[in-house]
Amino acid sequence: MPTRLTWVVVAVVSLLAASCQPSSAQHDLEVAFPNLEFSDPVDLQSPRDGTNRLFVVEQAGVIKVFENDPQVPSAEVFLDIQNRVLSGGEQGLLGLAFHPDFMSNGYFYVDYTAANPSRTIIARYQVDTDDPDQADAESEQVLLEVEQPFSNHNAGQIQFGPDGYLYVTLGDGGAGGDPEENGQDRSTLLGSILRIDVDNPSEGQHYGIPADNPFVGADCGPAGCREEIYAYGLRNPWRISFDPETGALWAGDVGQNAYEEIDIIEKGGNYGWNTMEGTHCFDPSSGCDQSGLALPVWEYPHSQGQSITGGYVYRGNRLPDLVGKYVYADFVSGRIWALTYDGTDAETTELVNSNLNIASFGVDANDELYLCAFDGKIYRLASSANTGADDGSSPGEGHSLGASYPNPSRQAVHIPFTLAQPAPVTLMVFDVLGRKRATLLEDALLPAGPHAVTWTAQKLPAGVYLYRIEAGAFSQTRPVTLVR
Repeated sequence: MPTRLTWVVVAVVSLLAASCQPSSAQHDLEVAFPNLEFSDPVDLQSPRDGTNRLFVVEQAGVIKVFENDPQVPSAEVFLDIQNRVLSGGEQGLLGLAFHPDFMSNGYFYVDYTAANPSRTIIARYQVDTDDPDQADAESEQVLLEVEQPFSNHNAGQIQFGPDGYLYVTLGDGGAGGDPEENGQDRSTLLGSILRIDVDNPSEGQHYGIPADNPFVGADCGPAGCREEIYAYGLRNPWRISFDPETGALWAGDVGQNAYEEIDIIEKGGNYGWNTMEGTHCFDPSSGCDQSGLALPVWEYPHSQGQSITGGYVYRGNRLPDLVGKYVYADFVSGRIWALTYDGTDAETTELVNSNLNIASFGVDANDELYLCAFDGKIYRLASSANTGADDGSSPGEGHSLGASYPNPSRQAVHIPFTLAQPAPVTLMVFDVLGRKRATLLEDALLPAGPHAVTWTAQKLPAGVYLYRIEAGAFSQTRPVTLVR
């Protein structure tokens, strides 16, 4: 993930650009659980234990649990480790995975960042023996710690593969351009996807290394190589997933400044960073040696989005037209696509142009797909009866949010919006760090028709702000600039 500052500032530009671009989208988004709202949800997982529950990870260090029912009234706190988690920007509680034998052992695993020193921690926890909806916060067993030289590019996805091993994603250590050259350095765990055995620990460790890992016993030169590495040459693999039908491991790798990429991860593969960004030379900028590098199956330029959110190959039943396609998104532009890949050729279709900050995907026990957005909602895709042009807004029924005026403004900002039918309306203002600076309306039931709210902002400093409307399933965000 890029930093929140980068997310929001770039999103301001993308919101304006997206509103001018036609879309061939043939799907809509709908709020999956209208009664629930989360704080910066970054992961959604199913324990697949027959209980019909879902678990959502909040970046600050909280995991919540609820019944997989659209009418579920509330979610409960399953685990709260905010006192251990260093959160903010790209740091935080970033990943959750349930042990394949979770039904019998109650084990689950988390990936989070911690301070002093700044590091990634992979830890195991256990469910409270008296309450299946409550974790034992004191049961932590740290499996692995990896020091982080910078605050970004933490990756943070953990997934059990069909082989029963735990796969762990680690970015290149952060900053820009991989200044420590970690992507091509197999003596560090950074810039890699790891594969470890949590059931058969080696002496002195809480995990083992599978004997068939690609660099076990390998001659990697004087510095050696870490045998936990399954694949390397990755910049910031933000979300990986296994296709439950083929077993293929998919990854969305966040680009530097020009291209976002999708990879199918093979054992021992070198995915090129920082020699390459996508299929293009990065260091050097031309004439780079591409021998032995695995190229992405798809890439897209920053004119379409600036931060890929890797998704899943869809294997559910609700959307038969998407079966076998890899569904992914861009955090900044809010676009959602489906990639068709036959092993040789790839093509992509835009599904939705949402303007949501989509941080992650997840699937339930039936392999139905969900999307975690930073407006606090969990969404799911739905087929659209209207295949015409999209106006760039997120799901709704004809509501619209107008451009504020004057813009730039010195004091009072007038914010117009129109409701196609009566709806409860919430209107909020955020700064570029994502902090709420004003609530102008909160669940105010308003009639259909045009409306306007005046925001008096004398006490705030000059800068770019974002105002956001939520009206039922509809949400949209626009920028406004204050000058002094």
